[in-house]
Amino acid sequence: MAGDKSASGGPTGPAGTPINLMVKDPERLARNIALILEGASRAAANFLKPRENGSVSADVVDEITEIIKTLSKVIEYWTADPTRTVQAQTRLFGRYFALWNSSIARMAGAPMPPIAVPDARDKRFQDPEWTDNQYFDFIKQFYLITAQWADEMARDAGDIDAHTRLKARFYVRQIANAISPSNFLFTNPEILRDTLDSSAENLVRGVNMFADDIAAGEGELKIRQVDTSSFSIGGNLALTPGKVVHQNDVCQLIQYKAATTEVLKRPLFIVPPWINKFYILDLTPEKSFIKWAVEQGHTVFVVSWINPGERQAGKSFEHYMREGILESLDVIEKITRERQVNAIGYCVGGTLLSFSMAYMAATGDTRIAAATLFATQVDFTFAGDLKVFIDEEQIEQIEKKMSVRGYLEGKNMASSFNMLRSNELIWSYVVNNYFRGREPIPFDLLFWNSDATRMPAANHSFYLRNCYLDNKLAKGELSVGDVRLSLRDIKIPIYNLATREDHIAPPRSVFYGSSFFGGPVTFVLSGSGHIAGVVNPPVRKKYQYWTGPAPAGDGFDDWQAKAEEHPGSWWPHWQAWIESLDATRVKARIPGGRRVKAIEDAPGSYVKVMS
Repeated sequence: MAGDKSASGGPTGPAGTPINLMVKDPERLARNIALILEGASRAAANFLKPRENGSVSADVVDEITEIIKTLSKVIEYWTADPTRTVQAQTRLFGRYFALWNSSIARMAGAPMPPIAVPDARDKRFQDPEWTDNQYFDFIKQFYLITAQWADEMARDAGDIDAHTRLKARFYVRQIANAISPSNFLFTNPEILRDTLDSSAENLVRGVNMFADDIAAGEGELKIRQVDTSSFSIGGNLALTPGKVVHQNDVCQLIQYKAATTEVLKRPLFIVPPWINKFYILDLTPEKSFIKWAVEQGHTVFVVSWINPGERQAGKSFEHYMREGILESLDVIEKITRERQVNAIGYCVGGTLLSFSMAYMAATGDTRIAAATLFATQVDFTFAGDLKVFIDEEQIEQIEKKMSVRGYLEGKNMASSFNMLRSNELIWSYVVNNYFRGREPIPFDLLFWNSDATRMPAANHSFYLRNCYLDNKLAKGELSVGDVRLSLRDIKIPIYNLATREDHIAPPRSVFYGSSFFGGPVTFVLSGSGHIAGVVNPPVRKKYQYWTGPAPAGDGFDDWQAKAEEHPGSWWPHWQAWIESLDATRVKARIPGGRRVKAIEDAPGSYVKVMS
C-alpha cells in the first residue's frame, strides 16, 4: 500500500516510493552537521550581541504576558467546573480515540476516511506524503484535531467578554500555526526528503540565512520574503512618468504626465495609506492603477507620505489632513485651475479622506465633488482580527514605545499584518528559507510589503484611540477645533469598494460604514483580498466583482444574496461611474501647469526612504 512503511521501517516517498533513510555520504553529512552547528553559533551570537549592549528592548516579554493572561481566562473557565473539565477532555480524547481506531484499521488494510481534513486552501499539507504515508497522515490529523479543539475551547468559553474571546482565538491560532508539524524537520516530508537527498546541504544554507536575517534585524529575526536585490523604486517599480510638484513635512504631491490629448475636466486626487507606501498603486506598468487611470484620461495627483522620523512626532491626524489633503487640494487648484476634484482614499488613507471630507462639509469646502474608497473603514464595529491588538493596555504599551523616538518602527506594524495570515506570511518562509534552504523568489508585491514605514506618534495614537478603540468618527464625536465632524454631512457621491477576503478591512465592516454617509453610496465587492482585490488590472482577467442594491445598515449578507457577479476587474465599472458624474474633457495638462515649478521626477525622494 502507498501508506505502508518500507522494509527498512521508514516512511515512504512520493507515489509510494520509499524515502531512502540510508546516509548516502556519511563524510559529507558529518561535515554539514559541523557547518550547521557553526551557523547556529553565528545566529546565537547575532541574537545575543544587541541584547548584551542594550540596543534591543524586551517587547517580547510584554507580548508573552498578554498571551498568557488572555489564555489563562479560557483555562480558568474550563477548569473551574469539574463538569466542564470532563466535557473538554471528552471532546479531545474522543477524537483521539477515533483517530487511533482509524489508524489501526488502515494498518490492517481497510480503506478509512480521514477523521480530520485540512481546509482546501491550506497549502501546508499539499505534498502527497501527508495523505499517502500513514506516518505523516497520522501526525497531520493529530495536529488538526488538537488545533480544532483548542479553537473550540476559546470559542465556547463563557463568562469572558467578546474582546477577550477574540484575542484568545487569535492567540490560539498563532500558537497552532507555530507548532504545525509542517514547520519541523522530522514531521515534514518535504523537508525530510530535501535533507536526505542533499546530506543536509539544505539545512546548512538555511541556518546561514537564519543567521543573516537575525543580523539584518539587528538582533531580531527579519524574515526575508523576497529577493530585494531584484527591485528598485524608480528603477523597475513606480515607473509612471510624472513630477513632484509640492512637498512639506508630511508628504510630497506627485502629478503624472498625461497620456491622452484630452483629459477629464476634474483631476483625480489619490490619498494612499501612510502605513504603507503609495507605489502599491504603481507597481510594474502592467499592474499600475495610476498608469491605467492616466490612460483613461485622468489628470492624476498622488500623495506620497513621508517616512516619519523624530521631526514628525507631533504630527497628528489634523496635521495630515491640513498638510496632506487640504494643502494638496490648494496646489491642484493652482495647477489645473479647477476647483473640484474626484478623490480616492485607500485603507487608512480613505479613513483620513473621510475625516477630511466631514471637516470640509462642515466648513463649506466643496472641492471634492466625488469620492472613491478602497478597502476603507469609517466605522470599526466589525473591524476584524486587527482589533486583537487594540485595547487600553496594549495602546498604552504602543504609546510607550513611540515616546522613545516619536514614532513606531515599521517592523511593528508589519509584524501585526503578517500575523493576520501567519501561515502564508511567516511560517511558509520559515520552512522555505531556513529548512529547505531556498532563497525567496523575486515578487514585486512582496517587495512592497517588506518596504515598511514608520508611524508618527501623535497620528498613530489618535488613529488607534479614536477609530479602533472608541469608534468616534462613526459616532460623530470628533472635532477639529470648534468644528464638529459628522460623516452624515458628506452628501457627495461615493464609490465604496470592499474586497471579499480582506483581513484588514473586512467587507462587512466596509459595507456597514456605507450607511454613515449622507449622500448616495455605490457599494462594490471585489474578489480576493486587501491588495489583490484592489490592484486587479483588466488585462489580467482575474477574479470578479459584484454589484447590487444600495447598501443599508448591517445587511451585508442580504446584499450578497442579491448581488450580481461580473467577471474580471472592477476598474472599468469604476471608470464608467466616474464619467457618469462628469465626462467633460479638456486639453491635457502638463505637470506643474507652468504655475508651479517641479521639484523632482516621480516617484520622488520621500518614497525611497527606507525604515
